Amino acid sequence: MTHPISLAFLTTFDVGPVEAVKTAAAAGYQMVGLRILPAAPGAEPDYPLLSDDSVLREVRAALDDTGVTVGDVEIIRLKPENDWDLFSRFTDRCAALSARHVLVAGDDPDTGRLTENYARFCQLAAPAGLTADLEFMPWTAVPDLKAAQAIVEAAGQDNGGVLIDALHFDRSDTTLNEIAALPPARINYAQFCDGAVPYDPSDEALIAVARGERLFPGEGGIDMLGLAKALPEGTTISVEVPHRKLATKIDPLGRASMAMAATQAILRAAGRA
Repeated sequence: MTHPISLAFLTTFDVGPVEAVKTAAAAGYQMVGLRILPAAPGAEPDYPLLSDDSVLREVRAALDDTGVTVGDVEIIRLKPENDWDLFSRFTDRCAALSARHVLVAGDDPDTGRLTENYARFCQLAAPAGLTADLEFMPWTAVPDLKAAQAIVEAAGQDNGGVLIDALHFDRSDTTLNEIAALPPARINYAQFCDGAVPYDPSDEALIAVARGERLFPGEGGIDMLGLAKALPEGTTISVEVPHRKLATKIDPLGRASMAMAATQAILRAAGRA
């Protein structure tokens, strides 16, 4: 069974949402990932797709013209205190885009409270037909797959899932056997990239690589073949390869095309193309 492939927001971080849709189509992707809320408050500007209806119309028109669909939308950060009205506007926008998945990050050291808030967000997202996919990252309150799975299972929501990012899998205390053992219903999509091995394990270095120094699948030391084989057949693959230096030399379409070719090569080698 083939895996649908989506162009993640960060791979072409330097274009707007309309161009991202067109770039995805030109490079052969079936889906595209879009960002509506900033990754961190104050770290980047607000995204007009959340509040500007004209931008929403333009994106919807581009989706209709190209046949590309919206795979995942970023990013919900669950903190000790959350703006649920903002989250409601976010899910409304996701529904207007006919999106499928929401990337969720856990930034609350109180696991019980985080679990309650995660369940609440799942309930908010469900009427829009959205899954809520909790991404584990080594420097966060959800550092590995075990922690993410425990929260998702304790929340007990049908649309809850664990988001597996190849970089975070490799850098965390997570094994391929654990990924393969996850119930298929808990894996809605996965993110593909590669990274240098060995690597600096400090939080600062991990974050720098994650946000701007990733490699195309097959170019680094992560076991991408093993990861491809461990995922349920048919899982959507979101190709997330932000590389700030490369972006100064190669345009967005060129990078998106390189990311697609590298991902397809991994899937073929894993017998999943």
